[in-house]
Amino acid sequence: MSTQAISPLEGRYAARLENLRGCISETALARERVRTEICWFIGLLRQPEITGADATSLSDADLAFLHSLYQDIDDAALQRIGQIERTINHDVKAVEYYIKERLAERPALAPCSEWVHFACTSEDINSTAYALMLSSTREHCSELLRELLRELAERAQAWAGIPALARTHGQSASPTTLGKEIVIFISRLDQQVKVFSDIRMAAKLSGATGSYAAHLAACPDFDWPALSRTLLNDLGLDQAPITTQIEPHDGIAELLHSLIRINSVLLDAARDFWGYIALGWFIQRPAPGEVGSSTMPHKVNPIDFENAEGNLGIANALAGHLAEKLTVSRWQRDLSDSTALRNLGAAFAHSVLAWQSIAKGLGKLEPNAPHLQAELDAHWEVLAEAVQTVMRRAGLPEPYERLKDLTRGAEEALSRERLHEFILGLGLPDDARERLLALTPSSYTGHSERQARQVLQSLKFVV
Repeated sequence: MSTQAISPLEGRYAARLENLRGCISETALARERVRTEICWFIGLLRQPEITGADATSLSDADLAFLHSLYQDIDDAALQRIGQIERTINHDVKAVEYYIKERLAERPALAPCSEWVHFACTSEDINSTAYALMLSSTREHCSELLRELLRELAERAQAWAGIPALARTHGQSASPTTLGKEIVIFISRLDQQVKVFSDIRMAAKLSGATGSYAAHLAACPDFDWPALSRTLLNDLGLDQAPITTQIEPHDGIAELLHSLIRINSVLLDAARDFWGYIALGWFIQRPAPGEVGSSTMPHKVNPIDFENAEGNLGIANALAGHLAEKLTVSRWQRDLSDSTALRNLGAAFAHSVLAWQSIAKGLGKLEPNAPHLQAELDAHWEVLAEAVQTVMRRAGLPEPYERLKDLTRGAEEALSRERLHEFILGLGLPDDARERLLALTPSSYTGHSERQARQVLQSLKFVV
């Protein structure tokens, strides 16, 4: 951990983000820029109408060398690119010069070096590189989210039938089950992860203002848009249909807005779990040697859910700003998106930290069955809904009003005995009366368990 890091992402939390760093970072950006330049270079050499070269003139060894420039990019390569950039003050041009230096090492490739970056503007390279990084990031994050869904589902399955007193407006309400409340988040998250996972990134390879003007000046009869589309599709990307100098970033905004919705669902879940711990629904298993408070020895704080809440807020603030900023560019190009794009990794990093914290927090939870039962037993008033509904069906007068008088604002909690006395005095049909007398707060959970298990069965990949 670097003690000089300004951001906790590169300091306190650096080790937790190692895998994400391989997808989206300065190193990943350099790698994908080199990859884009190389793929464009190879694509051109395979078009004899453009280069006059025969595609087969590239040997397997030369192709392997070209692909190794990005596949095996190392610190020495990154340092050399950085050294060139410091001299010329242009990051993308530095990548071009670096590749040309490496081509000079191979006699068959050296004469072809001017096809590197041919007819390209920096944003052709950048839009493709960022699209590749975000595609990789999306895949990595999707798998992390599916793992979190599996963690949630494991607990929802185990706790599907455990009754708990619901708390609408913070007050006692018709009971639910622990599993059903978790499955609600699973169902919401599953839908958002599907949307997130299916978003495709777009890029451009169409020149300084998106018109292929330089391309056509050099080779007017060639179908440049088709080549651009083929090369981008081969990289797993879509071709932006029409652009200025830059790809308009609408796909990036779509991905970020999807991330925001995912994080909002998880923020809702983190706050609810925090609240359920506060209500005593869960016991937290402390880690050996862990301290909860510097002065109160008994404390086991819900710090994982609090950490998640903080990181989700930062992530969504960044993602929201970037989604709004990146889709706006003056005329054909301004550079305000350049520095903004470099913060994409931070939005995903804070998200990943939050997801990790939620998973860690879930691992500490254990339902507090005695407390849950005692809470239900202390709130017989929650059966007022059932009683007045049965009275309505039986045609009895003013059922809601009579139950309101019985249960609302009383100095003493409604007891089982008093509720049963009320039910026995209603003159209900025998079957309805017996059904109500058999009800308890613990059994008044409707289809909660059934709903939870049905949803879990429908999400086969998480069960």
